[in-house]
Amino acid sequence: MSVPRILSHIGEGLLSPLHARFPAVEVEVIPEQGAVPSGPDAEILLTQAWGSPNLADAMQRGVRWVHAYGTGVNAFPFDALGDAVLTCSRGASATPIAEWVLAVILAAEKQLPEAWVTEPPERWNTTRFLGGLAGRTLGLVGVGGIGQAVARRALAFDMRVLGLRRRSSSSPMAGIELVSDIAELMAGCDHVVVAAPATAESRHLIGRDAFAAAKPGLHLVNVARGALVDQDALRTALDTDAVARASLDVVEPEPLPEGHWLYSHPKVRLSPHISWSGPGALDVLLDPFLENLDRFVRGEPLTAVVDLELGY
Repeated sequence: MSVPRILSHIGEGLLSPLHARFPAVEVEVIPEQGAVPSGPDAEILLTQAWGSPNLADAMQRGVRWVHAYGTGVNAFPFDALGDAVLTCSRGASATPIAEWVLAVILAAEKQLPEAWVTEPPERWNTTRFLGGLAGRTLGLVGVGGIGQAVARRALAFDMRVLGLRRRSSSSPMAGIELVSDIAELMAGCDHVVVAAPATAESRHLIGRDAFAAAKPGLHLVNVARGALVDQDALRTALDTDAVARASLDVVEPEPLPEGHWLYSHPKVRLSPHISWSGPGALDVLLDPFLENLDRFVRGEPLTAVVDLELGY
């Protein structure tokens, strides 16, 4: 196969690994907005996970494979793709996200930072009664790359792990016990981690009925997309003690407007969609594209292909 040409909405500052691995490949960085420069056809477009305002124009340059530089494509404009194949960096951020999940679960059990002291407490040794992970049950809404990365770490802490997946099939890894529905998961778990794709089917999957089934003291963790959780129902669940804590790295909408109740609720721990961040995180997001580029050059099938009907 001839050397492919790539159009990229990703700036040169992030493309060093691409140039190092494929020095002969031509890459043309194009603006995300405004007119797409005319030029020779390019078979490949590397773009943002949400597309770009001029995506349709870029596709006119002969593109037949598009890679979304991100893990979730729920905001991608699928209609602009035509007959092109779409892939994404699915699972690339699993390690830092899983570490973030375990950090907030440990923080909840060990009452951090609440347990730190800045002056002499009334008593030493028995100031607080802390929880633990051993013997606790973790629930996973979604058992893909992120869910499995969380499960491996939770199992190392001697937790029991339950999982819910869209398709009723066998467990994807040893140690994850599949359950039949969201109510069963919520009722049986101390911590529930939302790590499923955002689709029309999964919107508000964690809603009033799910919270009504929740085990007392439940801790909800969301690292997927805000749309999977009905935030109005979550507020009621927190206010009525149906849920003890919510650790949210994703919300709806993003960015969250000033004055939103999630900023100030005493049972909410909120971060601005940063659980994916870690050493070399941006390079790691590029790795699936580089692996697929190697496949493309060799004429082999691409991996991490997005099912446009399912939306992930």
